[in-house]
Formats: sequence, C-alpha cells, structure tokens
Amino acid sequence: MQLAIQLIFAQVGRQVGIDDALNNGAATSLSIAEGWNKQWLDLLQNNTSNNLYGALTTLGIFFAVGTLLFFMIQFLKDLISYEYSRPISALIWPFVVVILLSNSGKGSILSNLTLGLRGFLNNVNQQVVVSADAGQMYQQALNMSIAEEVTGSFLRPCQSLTGLQQSQCFTNAADRINILLQKYRNTYGRRVWINRLQTKVDDIRYDKGFVSENEFNSLLGSTVQTSIKNFLVSLQYAFQNLIEATMLLIALLGPIAVGGSLLPVAGKPIFAWLTGFLSIGIAKISFNIIAVLTATVIVNGPGQSASADPDLMWFIIFLGILAPILSLLVAAAGGFAVFSGISNTASLVKEKI
Repeated sequence: MQLAIQLIFAQVGRQVGIDDALNNGAATSLSIAEGWNKQWLDLLQNNTSNNLYGALTTLGIFFAVGTLLFFMIQFLKDLISYEYSRPISALIWPFVVVILLSNSGKGSILSNLTLGLRGFLNNVNQQVVVSADAGQMYQQALNMSIAEEVTGSFLRPCQSLTGLQQSQCFTNAADRINILLQKYRNTYGRRVWINRLQTKVDDIRYDKGFVSENEFNSLLGSTVQTSIKNFLVSLQYAFQNLIEATMLLIALLGPIAVGGSLLPVAGKPIFAWLTGFLSIGIAKISFNIIAVLTATVIVNGPGQSASADPDLMWFIIFLGILAPILSLLVAAAGGFAVFSGISNTASLVKEKI
C-alpha cells in the first residue's frame, strides 16, 4: 500500500513542473532576451566577415553595385531637368550605403547600430517588466492562475483510493501542498488567495467518505483544464521567442535593405527595414505592458477579495492567444505611423537641401 502511494506521488511530482516553470514568470521576457544575446553577438559583431551576416553584407554590397547604375541614370536625368538642386541632395545616398556596409571584421557600422537599437528596445522593455513591482505582479497572477491545478494534481490521485489508503494519500498530499503554499506566502506574504486555496485543500482533506469527481472538479479544476493551461502558458513563451527570432531575422536582412536603397524609388528599402525592426520591438513592449497591466488588475482585484473565487482561465487564454494578437495589431499600427513619419521626414529634408 505504501509503495503504491509512493508511486502515485512520484508521478504527480512530474505533473507539477508547470509551477516550477512559472516560479520565475516575472523574468520570463528578460531571460528569453538574454538567451538570444549570444546569438545576436555571434552573428552581428563577432567575425562578421566570415559568418551569415558577413555573407548577407556581401550580398548587400552586390545589390548596391547593381542598383548604382539605376541611381546614376536617375541622377543624370535629374541633373538635366532640375540643374543642381535635387541631384546634389540625392548624392547623400551612395555615401550612406558605403558607410553602413563597410565591414572591419568586428562588425560593420550597420551591425553596431542594429545592436544598439535592439539594446535600447530591450532597456525600455526591461523598465516595463521590473518597474513598480510589475514583475512580481505578473508572476503572482500566473501563480494564482495555476495554483489550483498544481494542488489538484497532488490530490486528484487520492480519488481512486478508499478508506485508510485515501486518508493517508490526502495527508501526504496536504504536506506537499503546505510546502508549496508556504513558498507562496514567503514570496507574496499572507495573501487572501493563498488562504482561500488553503481552505479548499482542507475541505477535501478532512472530507469524510469518498470524494466525488464533481467535488474535485468544483474545488480544484479538471485534468483537461490543467493541460489546456499548460499549453497556453507554453504558447505565450513560444510567442516571446518568436518575437526574438523575428527581430533577429529582420536584423540579418539589414544589409540587403541598405544595398537596395540606391533604387530611384520614393519608399527606400532601408525605411521599410527600419520600420519592421521597430514594429517588432513595439510588439514586444506592447505584449509585456498588456500582461503586466492585466496581472495587476487580477492581483489587486479578486486576489485581495475573500468573497471572490474567480476562474482565471480567461487570464491564461488572454496571455496565450489574445495578448499576442493585440500586441501585433498595435505594432502594425505603430509601424505604419513610423514608416509615414520617416518617409515624410526624408522628403522634407530632401526638399530643404
């Protein structure tokens, strides 16, 4: 009997990994960005003459040489039509392209500027995440959302037992849950939602007789809901990694955008590239702002009310699906505004020179 109970808890111990994954939920975005740092430095700064970025820089130079012919044709045409005003102002572009694509082997000016822009965006994002205890709010809201599922994973195996076996199973489960709840209290203090969860556990532990499935589901949620929450939390992490991967991909395409900027067109590729890079940064910052604000509402609202017993499944759905969509929409609108601003500024400068 004792061996059977030990085997049950060995299996449950693997199920509660979701709590370990969320214990540092406040630093998730920061840790993801730091995990990508080495990749950024290896590609954009270290030995850029021999890696992927160096190859793309060579391709960008090839594009620049190829489009220089079109640039010169347009330059001569403007020289004939407008004398010297417009042609002289257009001469700045070849110099810009040459300067940005020049590579010393330790990173071109373009790669260093790209790293600097990423660093600036990451600093803004870090201020959003760690300011005003926002990180702890985010972590606490996540733990509130999955705490019932974690405790339920300890208690639920006891349902299939009866009599003394079930009583001993409840006792062992309650001991492990108390350790978890004490960890919550050490981190967040004596919060109302922790006490509310303790009461639920005690109601199940000291219940007489067989505990029905409905009672388990009403107090601690179902196994299916636990799996869905775990999936949605993973989906949130996947989105944040996708943001980092997309930003790195856009950064790698910078030399090609710069090389194609000698084409005599109104919308320069370098403007589109810069807009895309900033848009992804806006999406990253927007997601964290949305997550932090929503978490603060939950912690300061139902988390502090003894009479409230909210189902926070909506919060996990919001983080895993709706917040990424909303942040991308905000980024698209912001990117359009940035592109319009850059294009209008470039036209104004061209007219003034």
